[in-house]
Formats: sequence, C-alpha cells, structure tokens
Amino acid sequence: MTADEDATSSARSTVRRVAPGVAFLAVLAGVARAAAGVVPVASELVVAVALGLVVANTVGVPESLAAGVETHTRWLELGIVLMGARVSLSTLLSTGPTLAVLVVGVVLLTLVLVEALANGVFGVRGKLGSLLAAGASVCGVSAAVGVAGSIGANEDDLAYAAGTILLFDVVTLFAYPVVGSALGLTERVFGVWAGLTMFSTGPVTAAGFAFGDVAGRWATVTKLTRNLLLGVLVVGYSLWYANADTAGSERDDDTETGRDDATTSSSSSFAGSLRAIASSFPTFVLGFFAVVVLTSSAVVPDAATASMERAYQGLFLVAFAGLGLSVDVDDLRSTGGAPIALVLTALLATSAVALVAVQTLLGP
Repeated sequence: MTADEDATSSARSTVRRVAPGVAFLAVLAGVARAAAGVVPVASELVVAVALGLVVANTVGVPESLAAGVETHTRWLELGIVLMGARVSLSTLLSTGPTLAVLVVGVVLLTLVLVEALANGVFGVRGKLGSLLAAGASVCGVSAAVGVAGSIGANEDDLAYAAGTILLFDVVTLFAYPVVGSALGLTERVFGVWAGLTMFSTGPVTAAGFAFGDVAGRWATVTKLTRNLLLGVLVVGYSLWYANADTAGSERDDDTETGRDDATTSSSSSFAGSLRAIASSFPTFVLGFFAVVVLTSSAVVPDAATASMERAYQGLFLVAFAGLGLSVDVDDLRSTGGAPIALVLTALLATSAVALVAVQTLLGP
C-alpha cells in the first residue's frame, strides 16, 4: 500500500469514528433551535448548552459517540474564524486602543488579585494559585494548561484548577446574561464586560450571543484579544518561577556549580515555556482577524461573506451542544472549597471594576 493509500485509509477511518458523534451534535443543535423557537425569550445557544448538559448527566454519552462529540471545540474555533465576516475592521481600529487598555488592565488586575488572595487570604499555596490566576485572567483551562507546562505544576494542581475554571464557566454562562439584563446594559457594554471577565472562549461567546448579536460579536472580539496575551503570560510565569528556583539554588549552594545549575534551570524553563505556548496558543484567533481584514477590504465577494455569516451561526449551535455534553457535574462537585472561594472573590471584584471601566470608556 502506498503512502497516499495509507493516508486515504486513515482519513476514512477517522471519518467513520467521528461521524456518529457529529451527527448526534447536529441532532441536539436542531432540537435546541426548535425549542428556542417555541420559547422566544430563550437563546438557542444557551438552550443547546443546557440540553447537552442534561443529556450528559442523565443518560450519558455512549462511547461510540465520544470521539465525534469531542470535535465540538473544532467547530467552535471554525465558527469564530467565520464570525470575522460580521466584524468591521474600521470598528476594530477605532475602538482598538481603548479595548487594548481595558484588556491589559483587567488581565493584570486579575493576576495580581488572585495571586495575592491565594497566598494571603485563602491559603492556596504553591503553583495552584498561579494556575487559577492564569485561567481567570487570560483564557481559562487553555491558559492553566499552558502555564502548568512551563512551570512544572503537578497533575493534581492542574486538575483542581481546571475543575474550578470549568465550574465558573458553567455558572457565568447562565448568570451573566441575567445580570446584564437586570443592570440594563447596552449590548456593546455587556459584550466587552463579558469578554473581559469571563474565563473561557466558548462560554463567553455563548453568553454574549444570548444577550444579543452585537453583544456576542463584542464579547468574542474582546475575549480573542485577551487570548493573544497567552504567550506573554506563559513566558512571564516561566521566568518568574525560574528566578525563584535560581535564588533558591544560589542560597543552597553559592558556588560556580550552583550558578551553572541555576542557569541551566532557567534555560530549560524558558524552553519549556516556548513548548507550552506552541501547544496551547489558540491559533484560530489569527484566522479570525485574517477574515476580518479580508471581508472588510472587499477581497471576499459579498455572497461568500453572507455564506460565512450563515455558517458560523450553525457551527456555534453544534459546538455549544457539545460544550454542554462535555460538562460532568460529578467532576465539578469534587472541586475544593478554597479554590472556589478564591476565584469567586476575585471574579466579583474584577467584574465590578471592569464594568465601571467599560461604562466609563465605552458606554452607554
């Protein structure tokens, strides 16, 4: 068998393996759209998440469907890329400096606050506090995984951090639109606020579009801007922990050998951070901005732009059905009390500060 034949056979095998699960996602997406049509006040994306969550935690997901269900993250990423067709480059450029200031400010505030609370108030010692700070500040579990790889965090710390972040992803997905409506926020203010303070890209997008189409676009753009800071975050934590290790090494052994070991540790840590960035950086963000530029510069025909707009809505619906199916309530229950209290305190504080800042700079 030739190499081409091997590749074709492998591709067919992959399609057969994922097709049943993808079809199941499509069915759930169709049911969610129909249900949202019956109850007009319900967002079809939130209904899709809720439906998937109920199915996963009652009847469960058969093993034969698992591989296809796991592709929901790819459909979300593709949907976000195509959503770039609905975003105006001129709007991004006019709002960009203000948005960048908000993103950097809120990310720094979250990092400092979580680290300070972890060590000074809640007693969350070691690297777990840093993983929670990374996840809360930039891009949820992806950031926690990236930082864990660069600082050598153990699997237990990563599991606790991921469980805590996922718990807040679920809660904020449903809570943010309710709070935004109660406060009477405009769609732009709500979208930027959600994009600044919620943790993971999927829930941010779902909550934004649950509030409104404009809110969804602003939430996604803001969140993707935060995601771009992942590389800086991973390298920063890598150097921070490397310097701490270096200081400890020099105190323990103030010799030439000790200094050589410290230098080697710093170099290997930096190399580890680069590997972590390569494995966890959300490259679809670059695709999103590329589509924004192409569709705003008339390179892409209007008919193709309209097709992309229709496609991303369907992809989101499929992706969020899968997001709901991926939530295991039993896993969320096992999350420790101290990490939850820590992240809740930080979220309430940063959300309040961010909302005031967004209202001041971009409202009403």
